[in-house]
Amino acid sequence: MNLNLRWPRSLASRLSLILLVGLVLTQALSFGVQYYERYESAKNTMLGNLETDVSTSIAILDRLPAAERAGWLQQLERRNYRYLLDEGTPGSPMSDTPIAVTSIKEAIGKDYPMTVSDLPGPQKHFQVHLKLADGSPVTIDVRPAMVPLSPWLPIVLLGQLALIIACAWLAVRIAVRPLTRLSKAVDTLDPNTHAVLLDEKGPIEVAHAAKAFNSMQARIAAYLKERMQLLAAISHDLQTPITRMKLRAEFMDDSSEKDKLWNDLGEMEHLVREGVAYARSIHGATEESCRIDLDSFLDSLVFDYQDMGKDVSLSGRSDAVIETRPHALRRVLVNLTDNALKFAGAAELRVEAVNGCLSVKIMDRGPGIAEEELAQVMEPFYRVENSRNRSTGGTGLGLAIAQQLALAIGGSLTLSNREGGGLCAQLKLPL
Repeated sequence: MNLNLRWPRSLASRLSLILLVGLVLTQALSFGVQYYERYESAKNTMLGNLETDVSTSIAILDRLPAAERAGWLQQLERRNYRYLLDEGTPGSPMSDTPIAVTSIKEAIGKDYPMTVSDLPGPQKHFQVHLKLADGSPVTIDVRPAMVPLSPWLPIVLLGQLALIIACAWLAVRIAVRPLTRLSKAVDTLDPNTHAVLLDEKGPIEVAHAAKAFNSMQARIAAYLKERMQLLAAISHDLQTPITRMKLRAEFMDDSSEKDKLWNDLGEMEHLVREGVAYARSIHGATEESCRIDLDSFLDSLVFDYQDMGKDVSLSGRSDAVIETRPHALRRVLVNLTDNALKFAGAAELRVEAVNGCLSVKIMDRGPGIAEEELAQVMEPFYRVENSRNRSTGGTGLGLAIAQQLALAIGGSLTLSNREGGGLCAQLKLPL
């Protein structure tokens, strides 16, 4: 089975993994050192006790009458060794002398000659054979083993592991939380709404990043405000000469040149107004939000078009009251509806609630837009037609303004071609 181990992608996962592995390895190393020290201490204590216990036990058995020795064996038995009143089990000579054998020899080897045999088996097992003063055989049956771990030790280790995981999670959360806030602030950064300043408290690095982000927001807002003021000033200055030129054209004799000039001046005036409208849509409207009945709002919009003799219809019901900027919403719908009327002569509005949000579709049966140009037509001054005629090509700002205003009211605008021909502009609004 091929396991592809990959380095985690998120910073929180990487920090958690590094901290957890480091702490677990440190804990394992600490436990290993403590266990080794415990082993050495227990071994030294056991060997010291073994010498004293064996010498005492053999002395007791040697002084007891032969008939009473069997009754003492159970009292003299220990966890790792016991005493047998026979020749023991035949075994093979030992190749390596354990430390326990050395301790037994030092305890009783001078007074009681003895031999040692190794017994086969999965566990270390040997026997020490000797004879008492009356010639009776005695065998010390030894099964070396470490002192077993306490039953509560695994619970303590699991508790320590849980504490390590909790500390690692807390440390990662504290370290990553400011980055998460900064990431959310960047994702929600919208020049069309009032800037939401980050909290500049906390560690030095976090406070510095928050201050830098807040300064960036202020610079962006100042730049957009300056651009809008610049376009507004240009529009104001251009309207005066355009008006003078229109007045002068009025006194000209009727001719084809007069009509061309009048049309050019009208296009210039329209372009200036659309440019200012686009600048305001980017900067964000100052209109206050209010609650409106969406169905009544759409009915009013459609009735206005029908009163002007336009082929505009409405289908579907939302039964929703939403918080929005009504003038901005109306401008979005008017731009999209005018676009449908311009290229198809008719427009159909359809409203419905889809996946927790409201959807308003403006559909037509016009020529549609090539798939590769659906995203480009949202850009300012981009036109599908190459014509400079305002009645066909327009200024290229209508869809751009609609998209900016849709974002300003918290919605989104997407374009798609309809089956059977035509275009569908879908405006999604939050409930």
